[in-house]
Amino acid sequence: MLDYNMYEIAFHNENIQNSSFLITGGAGFIGSNIVRYLLKYGAKEVRVLDNFSTGSLANIEEFKSDKAFRLIEGDIRDIKTCRKAVQDIDYVSHQAALGSVPRSINDPVTTNDVNISGFLNMLVAAKDAGVNRFVYAASSSTYGDHPGLPKVEDKIGNPLSPYAVTKYVNELYASVFSRTYGYHTIGLRYFNVYGPRQNPNGPYAAVIPLFIQAALKGKPAYINGDGETSRDFTFIENAVQANIKSLLLPEISEHQVINIACGERTTLNQLWNAICDCLKLDLPAIYQIERAGDVKHSLADISKANTLIGYKPSVFLPDGIERTIVWYRENLKSIQ
Repeated sequence: MLDYNMYEIAFHNENIQNSSFLITGGAGFIGSNIVRYLLKYGAKEVRVLDNFSTGSLANIEEFKSDKAFRLIEGDIRDIKTCRKAVQDIDYVSHQAALGSVPRSINDPVTTNDVNISGFLNMLVAAKDAGVNRFVYAASSSTYGDHPGLPKVEDKIGNPLSPYAVTKYVNELYASVFSRTYGYHTIGLRYFNVYGPRQNPNGPYAAVIPLFIQAALKGKPAYINGDGETSRDFTFIENAVQANIKSLLLPEISEHQVINIACGERTTLNQLWNAICDCLKLDLPAIYQIERAGDVKHSLADISKANTLIGYKPSVFLPDGIERTIVWYRENLKSIQ
């Protein structure tokens, strides 16, 4: 089981216990970790809305016996479902989306429907229901082809994939709702979140679970490009911390977007070596052509997140990789 730092909850404990939360996409990787945190610390109600297109029942199985937990199986593309889901809810963490740059290139229409129309449905439903705070999963893909490092929130380039377009449109809608309706939300630009509950299977699996799965099976890593592509890998506990602190931030006067990362850059070659070192293995890497739509380098400036919500990453890559490997060792067979 993943244990979260106790100090993170000290300030928020009373607010959590007196509040009801909706986590869209709550059966997914990030969503289910947020659900677990809220239930662990005694939330009055934790409601999940998920259609299980990418989420898994296995991720929420342990919550079913908790009296505070409620599951709504439904689709954010249906506005009636969204309105039902937000009834009597204090806080919404909107994690539901179709991720993956390659998926969006292969099927831009569905990605658009879920990530833009679904997002707008949830935003409208939350505003109309008077939800106290709406926090949503934004993406570092919004930086597109802007070459600057580290990435700063107000400097973005042209999007490189349909997925990046959808996440940028989310930010535009949230900004318009802030100016037009006075409904102020927070977007969390995640940088390559990884950790327990992330599925290594399927055509759109993320790089860290793929690498760990390969290493545990004694197989080589398949790397797109020369392996010098770099990312600011962010352990799931940091993403959970950012959601809780953003949801319970007492007051904001406008729409805000903040980077959620560690402020450290790691190449894919370094990542594979770190995983092999952790497992005391010497395994090769096989290099393939680079994928369309991928950003070459990514590194976040996290100073705004620190100033706005008090965000400080608590787990960095070496510890995060070790903890993730432990989880996959224990659970790999169950997620085949």
